[in-house]
Amino acid sequence: MNKLTLAIMLLFTTAFAMAQPRLPENYFWKKLSNGLEVVVIENHKVPLATIEIAVRNGAYTEGAEYSGLSHLFEHMFFKANRDYPDQEKFLNRTQELGAIWNGTTGDERVNYFFTFDKDSLSAGLHFMNSAIRFPIYRTEDMQKERPVVDGEFQRGESDPGFQIWYECQKKLWGDLVTRKNPIGDHNVINTATPEKMMVIKGKYYHPNNSILVICGDVKPDEAFAKAESIFGSWEHSGFDPHQKYPIPEFAPLTSTQYFVKESSIANTPYMLFFWQGPDTRHDSASTIAADVFNTILGLNSSKWQQALVDKGLATYAGVSYQTEKYVGPVNIYLLPNPLKMKECYEEVMKQIKMWTDNDYYTDDQLNTAKLNLQRSFIRQTEKPSSLASQLTYYWCSASYEYFTDYITAYGKVTRADIKKYLDKYIVNKNYVAGTIINAEMSKSTGIAAFFKPTN
Repeated sequence: MNKLTLAIMLLFTTAFAMAQPRLPENYFWKKLSNGLEVVVIENHKVPLATIEIAVRNGAYTEGAEYSGLSHLFEHMFFKANRDYPDQEKFLNRTQELGAIWNGTTGDERVNYFFTFDKDSLSAGLHFMNSAIRFPIYRTEDMQKERPVVDGEFQRGESDPGFQIWYECQKKLWGDLVTRKNPIGDHNVINTATPEKMMVIKGKYYHPNNSILVICGDVKPDEAFAKAESIFGSWEHSGFDPHQKYPIPEFAPLTSTQYFVKESSIANTPYMLFFWQGPDTRHDSASTIAADVFNTILGLNSSKWQQALVDKGLATYAGVSYQTEKYVGPVNIYLLPNPLKMKECYEEVMKQIKMWTDNDYYTDDQLNTAKLNLQRSFIRQTEKPSSLASQLTYYWCSASYEYFTDYITAYGKVTRADIKKYLDKYIVNKNYVAGTIINAEMSKSTGIAAFFKPTN
C-alpha cells in the first residue's frame, strides 16, 4: 500500500470515527473525507437558502507582517475566480442567482455567505466553490481594493472613540496587538501583493479548517449529496494549520496602566477600561457569567446605571465582553459628562469595588438578564442567514456544544458563578484605562491629576 492511499484511508477513517457533535433539533452534521464539516439546518419558514463558509482565520492568525491581510483577502473574495474571471462576470452571476452576499473578518473568523432562492442551491454551491477554492488575484484589482480596505481604517481614525479604543488595545495586548485588530496596518495593507494573498490561502483556506453551513428550505440528504459532489474534491491540507502555525499566547498584564490622549477631534470625551477576560478554551463558564453580569449592568434599574447615567455623571455607561477562544476582552465604555469628569471617574472606581457585594443586584435583575440574553439569542437565529452566522461564529471561537447549550447555560448561571468570574478576572486585577479629550477640556478639568489608579 502506497503512502498516498494510506493517507487517504486515514483521513476517511478519521472523518467517520469522529463522534457526532451535539446540535439543536433540525441541525444535521457530516464530515467529508477531506475534513470539511458540513451542517445543514432545515428551516422551511421561507423559500430561501443560505450557504456560508467560515474559516478559522482572522486577526489572531496574522502577526505584524500580515496585519489586515485576512480582511483584504475577504474583500478580494468577491472580485474574481476561475469560473468568473473578472468582477463584472462575478457580479453578473450574483444577479442571475438573485443572491444577497457578504463577508466579514473578525479576530477568529472569516466568513462568506450567499442567500438566494431555494431552487438555486446547486448553482449557489458551485459559485461558492469557485470563489473559495479558485480565487484570482490580479495586481490591478489589488490596487483598486487596497485603498477601500485602508479607507475603513482611515475612517476609524477620524473617530475619537476608535482612537481611544485602538490606543487601549496596544497597551492591553502589547507586541501581539495585531492579532486583535482585524482592520490591519496601513503599510501592510497598502503594500499587499497577490503573492501575500496566496500565503493566507495556503495557510488557512483548506477544507479541514473550514465549515460549510447550508440553511433554509432544503432537505438534508439532498444538501449533503450536493455538498459532497461539489466540495468533495477540495484537497485536505495534510496538516493542521493551527499546529503548523501556532497562535502565540497573550501575555497577562503585569500592571494597571492609565493614559490621557489629547485630540482636537474629541469634542466629546470618551473613557475606556479594558481587562483581559476569560476564553472558551479554559473557562467557558466564566464567558457565560460575564455575559449575564454585563447584561445586569445594562438594565435601567441597575445600581451601575443609576449611579452613572441617572445622576448625570455620564450619558452612556456600557460594559461588554467579547466571547473568544484566545482571551476575550472585557471593557467599560463611558461618555462622561464633561462638567463632571472627576466625579464620573470616582464613581466608576467605587462601583467596581461593589460589584462582588451580595446586594449589588437583585434576584429579579439576575433572572431578567438571563431572560433578555435568551430572547436575544432566539431573535438572532430567526432568519436562516443569522442562524448560519451564529453557528459559524461559535464553531470558530468555541464549539458546537457551546452554541447548542447557549440558552440553557444562561439559565443556569448563579450568583456564585458571577462572583467567581469577577474575582478571577476583574476586581483587583490589572487593567488598561484611557481617556480621549481635547486640549482645552483637558486643561479645564485637570484630568491628568485624577485619572489614575486609586487605592
